[in-house]
Amino acid sequence: MARLIPQRSTCLTQMTQGEKRFSERLEQKLEDDYLVWYRVPIGPRQQRPDFIVLHPRRGLLVLEVKDWTSESIVQADRRQLALSTARGLIREPNPLLQAHAHAQEIKAILEADPALRQPTDSRDAGQLIMPWGYGVILPRIGRQQFVEGGLEAAMAGHRVICQDEMPETVEPEAFQQRLWAMFGHSFPVALSYPQIERIRWHLFPELRLTSAAGQFGLFGDETTAEAGPLQIPELIRVMDQQQESLARSLGDGHRVIHGVAGSGKTMILGYRAMHLARSQNRPILVLCYNPALAARLLHVVRQRGLEDRISVFDFHRWCQEMLVTYHVPVPRRDGADDRQAWPEAVIAAVERGQIPRAQYGAVLVDEGQDFEPDWYRLIVQMVDPASKSLLVFYDDAQPGRDSPARPAFSWKSVGIEAAGHTTILKLNYRNTLEILAVARDFAQTLLQGAAEPGGDSLVSTDSAGRHGPLPELLRTADAADEARQLLQMIRREQAAGRPLSAIAVLTRSTADSRDWQGRLEAAGISARVAHETGGSSLYLEGATVKLVTMQASKGLEFPVVLIPGLGTMPGPGEDETEEARRLYIAMTRASERLIMLHDRDSIFSRRIRQAINQVQEQLGSGGG
Repeated sequence: MARLIPQRSTCLTQMTQGEKRFSERLEQKLEDDYLVWYRVPIGPRQQRPDFIVLHPRRGLLVLEVKDWTSESIVQADRRQLALSTARGLIREPNPLLQAHAHAQEIKAILEADPALRQPTDSRDAGQLIMPWGYGVILPRIGRQQFVEGGLEAAMAGHRVICQDEMPETVEPEAFQQRLWAMFGHSFPVALSYPQIERIRWHLFPELRLTSAAGQFGLFGDETTAEAGPLQIPELIRVMDQQQESLARSLGDGHRVIHGVAGSGKTMILGYRAMHLARSQNRPILVLCYNPALAARLLHVVRQRGLEDRISVFDFHRWCQEMLVTYHVPVPRRDGADDRQAWPEAVIAAVERGQIPRAQYGAVLVDEGQDFEPDWYRLIVQMVDPASKSLLVFYDDAQPGRDSPARPAFSWKSVGIEAAGHTTILKLNYRNTLEILAVARDFAQTLLQGAAEPGGDSLVSTDSAGRHGPLPELLRTADAADEARQLLQMIRREQAAGRPLSAIAVLTRSTADSRDWQGRLEAAGISARVAHETGGSSLYLEGATVKLVTMQASKGLEFPVVLIPGLGTMPGPGEDETEEARRLYIAMTRASERLIMLHDRDSIFSRRIRQAINQVQEQLGSGGG
């Protein structure tokens, strides 16, 4: 079955009857290795062909679908058709001409990339590496009507599929032959997976991911026709096909996406928020638990110039905003703001009618595993009832904040109508196989059987298979030597061309972060601390090492992560399992390189050394 993007079920309301029928044939009559896009904008001009079909061994087709009847066509030539409608006589461009123009645009976009052109020593040097074609689908005109109506003079017969050539009973081979007859030329081709990803990178700029230095890969710089020649990066990175399908298929209503850490949940949330901001007039609200993550998302929104349409808050900060905006007394205790009491105060004010409901056109929640049931009951009331556009991203496999014994609850019990609207993302794209394997081996040893109630195992994550260096565990002589070696590691990364903004030092406490900030800045290395209760300043200055506590790092990612002080974990009187949870989260923040340091042995340092040795042995013997 072909993969349709967006998913066919989510765009039926936008399709004509003919498009519905034809899309069903594509889905049913083509094999799994076909990719089909429906009305997805392409290239800098954002034109929207009805269908684009891509096959690694056939090439690329652009198709236009018209629900015209033979009786409605009064006159036709190669430029346009005159149609009799309820509105009188109207003229429409020839759809074959439209399909050809779209196909030519795609060809020009792809041929601009040397990696997608025939080699210079070939007969067709400089030409596109794959065949391409175009055609028209006429779901309400039979072949005989097409011929007798003289339409062949306007549209070449081999580039048209008629009503009687696409019945439900048509044989897949016969249907496919009709499609491939639309190619003006053909030759052997076998597109590799990287080449297919490269094609998607060029055709769909909104799927582009930044280099690893960018949080979540959000998003590659948007390219416009006025921006000058396109700079093609050495490493092409795009959303994978499942992520693209999900991002494009999300509609209104309550939806829940379960995904493992690093599966691209936050990236998809960002894509959805941007789309909603550009397609509706009401404000969009993005909520998460972690202030540092909220700060990062807000930074991305500001880069896109959408801060007037998208509001981003950590949940407690949003509660404070509601209380202040609607003149509700902000709870205080012992002369200071009582942050933990803010949600309850907002809930009570909404019940009294002091804070209005339905304030947002859509609400998107990241880190949903950290939200309390009462918070969800409140959030549901903030969504416009006309759209019910609520999207929750939830990681069953990550521990919820400091509440391993929090009771399970159903979505229905908190007012979320998620039945039939739940999606699961299973692959981890953030971490290399080596980083994930070491973190998983460490966690499996110390967190055997640990899970959220009703959730999956904490370490039931699968890697997407990206490789990198093994995590490093450095034993130092003492605390001073640990500091020297950490500084040396940062300078090593700088010398290799790594920006400081791509490096994070994860610590056990804010006090530790401040201590390391002093050491780094004394050595001439700019550093910025993320506070547990507010991270808005963390990304204001790009060229700085980020200092974040392990707990506050949830939801974040960095190419290089350094974790000092491993020899002090678990601390005196600390719960070993909870400490292991925090360290597991910290380790899996690294997307490329993970470096851990300790000046003394501990149960954690020994377990990690054992995990590194075991993973090294497995990979060295081909077991990885």
